[in-house]
Amino acid sequence: MAIFTGAGVAIITPFKENGEVDYERFAANIEYQIANGTDAIIVCGTTGEASTLSHEEHIDVIAYCVKQVAGRVPVVAGTGSNSTETAVYLSQEAEKAGADALLLVTPYYNKCTQKGLYEHFEIVANSVKIPIILYNIPGRTGGLNILPETVVKLCKNIPNIVGVKDATGNIGQVTKLMALADGCVDLYSGNDDQIVPLLALGGKGVISVLSNIAPKETHDICAKFFEGDVEGSRALQLNSIDLIDALFCEVNPIPVKKGMELMGFDTGYLRRPLTEMEDANAEKLAKAMKAYGLI
Repeated sequence: MAIFTGAGVAIITPFKENGEVDYERFAANIEYQIANGTDAIIVCGTTGEASTLSHEEHIDVIAYCVKQVAGRVPVVAGTGSNSTETAVYLSQEAEKAGADALLLVTPYYNKCTQKGLYEHFEIVANSVKIPIILYNIPGRTGGLNILPETVVKLCKNIPNIVGVKDATGNIGQVTKLMALADGCVDLYSGNDDQIVPLLALGGKGVISVLSNIAPKETHDICAKFFEGDVEGSRALQLNSIDLIDALFCEVNPIPVKKGMELMGFDTGYLRRPLTEMEDANAEKLAKAMKAYGLI
């Protein structure tokens, strides 16, 4: 059984002016998501600025999220690293904190071969008992790509590696993956503009940035598809494209934090090296959000 089906939010991490995590705001964001139909919370991912969290903060944010969610939806914790040892440590701590599953990004910067990828994920998976979703995002990892054959081999050979969040943008590669998988890979879209195409290939849902500001709508894209209303799902997907484009006109999560601010959520500060959104791009985002009916 899949960890979740539908729309999981790649939730932002709010920070105070002094740089500390703002847990009060974080709790409010979690409650907003659950109240609006989000199917899972993905904490400490790219959108959550995990790369600028200390190990202690990383673990604390996961533990807080698990406690606040209190079993109402699955919590998937991002615990990947370019260091296998670090990924093992964070994964074990997330499991102790009560996370339902893990999201492991492809190692970045130092890169590795497909053999290295296999061994990296195998070592981490063998260190925990909870299920794991691989995270394939070459744009964030220096172009390193988990090939379809490697994903399938991992899911077939290692019981708790169950799927992949695909943010390659390469529909041809995803098609090959699902043809090879023969049902052994739970596929999640990592791109909000490709939810319906990946659902059509057998996907279970999306791990979404858009869900931070439009949780109900993102949930409904998936729900309508699974209910057999493909036309309705497609209409929602196409209606969201201008907004999605605006959400990625600067590096994530700069625009989505600005979008939440425009909706009245105080998301606090971005951690450097991320900076506030350029005025022209902020205007583009505001225009798209108005057209979508969010502000």
